[in-house]
Amino acid sequence: MPKYILSLDQGTTSSRAILFDQQQNIIAVSQKEFTQIYPKEGWVEHNPMEIWSSQYAVMMEVVAQSGIQASDLAAIGITNQRETTIVWDKATGAPIYNAIVWQCRRTAGLVDQLVAQGLTDHIKATTGLLPDAYFSATKIRWILDHVEGAQERAERGELLFGTVDTWLLWKLTGGAVHVTDATNASRTMLYDIHKLDWDDTLLKALRIPRCMLPEVRSSSEIYGYTEILGVKVPIAGIAGDQQAALFGQTCFEPGEAKNTYGTGCFLLMNTGDKPFVSHNGLITTIGIQLNGKVQYALEGSVFVGGAVIQWLRDEMRFFNESRDAEYYAQKVKDNGGVYLVPAFTGLGAPNWDMYARGILVGITRGTRREHIIRAAQESIAYQVADLVQAMEHDTGLNLLSLKADGGASRDHFLMQFQADILGCKVRRPAIRETTALGAAYLAGLAVGVWNDLEDIKKLWECDIIYEPRMDDSQREDLMLHWHEAVRRSLGWANI
Repeated sequence: MPKYILSLDQGTTSSRAILFDQQQNIIAVSQKEFTQIYPKEGWVEHNPMEIWSSQYAVMMEVVAQSGIQASDLAAIGITNQRETTIVWDKATGAPIYNAIVWQCRRTAGLVDQLVAQGLTDHIKATTGLLPDAYFSATKIRWILDHVEGAQERAERGELLFGTVDTWLLWKLTGGAVHVTDATNASRTMLYDIHKLDWDDTLLKALRIPRCMLPEVRSSSEIYGYTEILGVKVPIAGIAGDQQAALFGQTCFEPGEAKNTYGTGCFLLMNTGDKPFVSHNGLITTIGIQLNGKVQYALEGSVFVGGAVIQWLRDEMRFFNESRDAEYYAQKVKDNGGVYLVPAFTGLGAPNWDMYARGILVGITRGTRREHIIRAAQESIAYQVADLVQAMEHDTGLNLLSLKADGGASRDHFLMQFQADILGCKVRRPAIRETTALGAAYLAGLAVGVWNDLEDIKKLWECDIIYEPRMDDSQREDLMLHWHEAVRRSLGWANI
């Protein structure tokens, strides 16, 4: 029986493919960046055909690199940038407009209209989300409004909508399968996460024809087949990138959480079969759907995580390489009373203040570059700590340990400080490609490479455990000053 799983990891800036064996060893990796399109300030687009061509290219390259036969592939798993919206012609497969990316803010006015119609509570109660241009719903409406004849064609059943997973699956199957999974559906702001169906109230409010939406299926099953070098390979796992990372980190039990340290930070906590309504500005989402059963998650986002280190490197010119931040942060014994709130584009959960702006406080004549660098490193951990505290308040669950992944998780100083400020263990896995690994796990489960979650749990290996070493009084003092700094950053752009 073939034992290799191919993960297609379609991200915001690049398409990647990773080949895993049954022991989750990485056999081959290929990555290809693609064009970022910025037509206007605040607008972000991708060319859907370039997403497809780059993803197909790395898929074929990984197979060629590895030396395996296509017949050795047990299945393909897909994980993707979430919320990004594509509409295409059902007959020709041609996109009618560029993909509107999750980062794009062009539809803020449409969101304001939904709020003015009194739909905020309905959106929260039904979809688990907050009304925002981040999600897919208003992006679909914008395309139907701005492409001539699109509304009429959609109503006639001539157009299809999909998030990136749906687009790739449709292309891989030659147009035979128009499907998404529950995790991606739950990010559209159109999906009832309780009834597990598209919501007619929101479809009517946005005049989106139901016929253009994909069928929603579980995250682990055979959706269809693609041909690789003459061999039909099943596509058997789909999950949005952050949910795939939650699964790849084997956070299968309520209260287990992972944080991905990237440009921003995404913290997800498994809440089991109960969707918790957040009173602290977090998002309720579907964590995974397996065998017809849904596990929910609470999600919190930090807008500026690793990006604050990039800012110190590129704009402040404090160092040449991002990894140097770890070295400089350890050159001083503490932050010297300096706090940096990186609210460059406002603050997300739990503050949700789009008028907040970055602030650097506590500077004295003795402040050195190293203090500011350390303050920047610490700011990432403080923001994550605020999310953890919000999740604990919402769920009543105490976090026993946090699983960390993403590029910045390689930074030992940051990981140790995160453990200290949380007062709990931080575990970094041996394989930090957890997003692709999650997609591989989902695909492998569907085709019998692994039998069940226990099989997968045995595979997860910890690279390093960071134990908290800070006493409670020091932790409380640091968080007190951090929250005061945050308070002073709020509403700055609105003064």
